[in-house]
Formats: sequence, C-alpha cells, structure tokens
Amino acid sequence: MKIALITGGSRGLGKSMALHLAAAGRDVILTYKSSRAEAGQVVAEIEKAGRKAAALPLDVANHASYAAFGQSVKETLQKNWNRADFDFLINNAGTGINRPFMETTEAQFDEMMNVHLKAVFFLTQKLLPLMKDGGRIVNISSGLARFSLPGMSAYAAMKGGIEVLTRYMAKELGPRKIAVNVLAPGAIETDFGGGHVRDNAGLNRSIASNTALGRVGLPDDIGGAVAALLSDGNGWVNGQRVEVSGGVYL
Repeated sequence: MKIALITGGSRGLGKSMALHLAAAGRDVILTYKSSRAEAGQVVAEIEKAGRKAAALPLDVANHASYAAFGQSVKETLQKNWNRADFDFLINNAGTGINRPFMETTEAQFDEMMNVHLKAVFFLTQKLLPLMKDGGRIVNISSGLARFSLPGMSAYAAMKGGIEVLTRYMAKELGPRKIAVNVLAPGAIETDFGGGHVRDNAGLNRSIASNTALGRVGLPDDIGGAVAALLSDGNGWVNGQRVEVSGGVYL
C-alpha cells in the first residue's frame, strides 16, 4: 500500500489524478483551498472504490502555513494509516492568468511566482521529512514551457522554472532514492483559466486542429498519465520532462 499526496486535488486535473491513483491501488491525501464539499466528494469516491483517502485544507500561496500543514499531514498519516510517512508527492495546485506581457502587473507576476514556483520549492522542503526514501515526486508544468502563446508569459515563465527545479531536485534527492519528474499537460478541458479551452468553441477547434491526435485534452488524459508515471514499473524514470498533450504544436 502506497500513499500519494496531491495538492489541489478537489477538482480538475487533481481530482482526476486522485481517482486514477486510487484505481491503481494507491491511497490518497488531497488538498483543497476553498472547495471543501468537492474535496469531500472526491474522498467519498475513493473510499467507494475501496481505498483510503483524506482531504486537508491548504492555500499554497500562504507559505507561512506550511509548518502547520506539515503537522496536519503527520497527524493524518498516523490516524488514518498508522504510518509516519507517505510515498508520492504531486505538486499540482495552481491558478492561471491570461494577460499580455506589457499589461502584466507586478502583483500578477508575484501571484504566479508564489503559487507555481515558490510554493513547489518550499512546500516540498517542508514535506520531505515525511516522505519515504525511495518515493517519487511529480511536479506539474505546462506545454506552454515549450511553445509560446500570447498572454501566458508570467504563467509559462514559472512553469519553465519548475522544469529546471525538477532536474535539480532529482539530482539532490538521489541519495534518498527519490525520483523527481515533471509532467507537462497541453490544453485541457477544465475550468482552469476561466474554462476558456472547454467553453470557447473556436479556441477548442483551433487547438484541436494543431494537435496531432486531433482533439483537446481531457482531465482523464492527465490523471491516467500521472498514475502511469507513478506505477511500479516506472521507478527508474528520473529527472525527465514528460509532455502529455496529444502532440500539440509539433
């Protein structure tokens, strides 16, 4: 039995990751910022499938809360699993903005930095003492770190930083046999960024026409990929960028 901790696991990609990991026989701790009811529904689905799960509140932008969150994780592990450690960390939580480079404010830039880069760096630091040696970390990036679309410069810059950080983490955590990889989704039909990819039919068609597999991605495409990356057979994959985009903008 292995336990995965997923930030931002109450909806969207994080929810799909949680359900796919549970289907693969993993137990799950997921975090939520404000969607307590939705998080509870995910926990209920996982438990209905025969696995254990727990949901904990966390605002990844509130870096001062990490010590208390780490204590909550420790208590939850002891109470629910009679364990002092967990196996997998998926740094998924995030928000997006779509603003032209010349119109992006310092506050918006700082928000992207705090949520997407600084949070991953320091939350992982705080949780590593609770991670089992031989465990694995998956950081979530974006296809936008490879190709460029107007209005996404601040968000994509942080994801580029995540991809560099992942390689350094893989190098430095090697002595503990912890593998660290980055998974980069393409455009996905969720409510992320206001749900533009899902709800704007013209944008959806445009992206699909530039994707080798001929459609926009779905949450289950990413949830399934994360579960596969964390399967027992992929333990030797380390320090790699895995793009899950259907071949967009090849």
